[in-house]
Amino acid sequence: MNPRSAAHASAPGRRLSFYVAPVMAGIFLLVTAAVLAAPVAARAGDDFAGLKKRLEKDGYDPKLLDSVYSQPEIHFDVKSVSLFFIHSEARLNYDQFTTPQRIQTARQYMQQHIQELTAAQKAYGVDKEVITAIILVETKLGTYLGASRIINTLSTMAAISDPALREKLWRAIPESRRLSRQDFLKKAKRKSKWAYTELKALLTHASREGIDPAAIRGSYAGAMGIAQFMPSNVLSLAQDGNNDGRIDLFNHADAIMSVASYLSHYGWRPGIDRKTAYRVLLRYNYSKPYANTVLKIAELLKNAEKS
Repeated sequence: MNPRSAAHASAPGRRLSFYVAPVMAGIFLLVTAAVLAAPVAARAGDDFAGLKKRLEKDGYDPKLLDSVYSQPEIHFDVKSVSLFFIHSEARLNYDQFTTPQRIQTARQYMQQHIQELTAAQKAYGVDKEVITAIILVETKLGTYLGASRIINTLSTMAAISDPALREKLWRAIPESRRLSRQDFLKKAKRKSKWAYTELKALLTHASREGIDPAAIRGSYAGAMGIAQFMPSNVLSLAQDGNNDGRIDLFNHADAIMSVASYLSHYGWRPGIDRKTAYRVLLRYNYSKPYANTVLKIAELLKNAEKS
């Protein structure tokens, strides 16, 4: 979950007609006959050849991987991934989310989605004001969802387990903004392992829902949808809020129910005290200002309802 994101189309990706191939642990990946015939583009092929071999060893269909990584949109994304490795003095201005104008907009959102919010509160015991507050901070109520292609971010980050690609990224970061070499290497190894897990979750989610993983956009950190879930959290905690048989976090009903599911999983209960609520919110985004802001917005929304 990450509050820094930008716009996405209402549908999460291009629909595919499918050929089903079995893969590791019973997961199924979906492939079209037309896409199977697509040539492997040299653009991404050189950088992601090693990554594709790792995925093949983990049971992913090599023809599917060729079809995905041959698309012209897929590339080694220095621009997004370098943001993980630069010094930044900037901090998010959380006060922007508690202005009277923003609270009024959030109230309007609650009125518009009262049925979905009420259903989520009933199902998981999470206050509708808290759900709204999270969606406000994460994506400005679904209006700012992320412009980065998630598969590029996660593939690039996963691929820097290769020393040559790690060096390529290092050289692309402006010298004045780099971490120390030692800190960069330490963080690169840690983030690469994390990204590989998230990449596999993204491919699995895309195949389950029948969407092209290359079409899913989100934050530079790989978070997606109105609630800014990482792919692994989509697999384990996202919910079908509108009962259409799909998980679509670019749909408000699904996003609202998924936020409630996530908080409930980490300990949110009806009547929760503020100290415990704060700790649960840190599991959504480990930022003290973030957690305090969500609680403040929720309180402002409740007070506004009383007035």
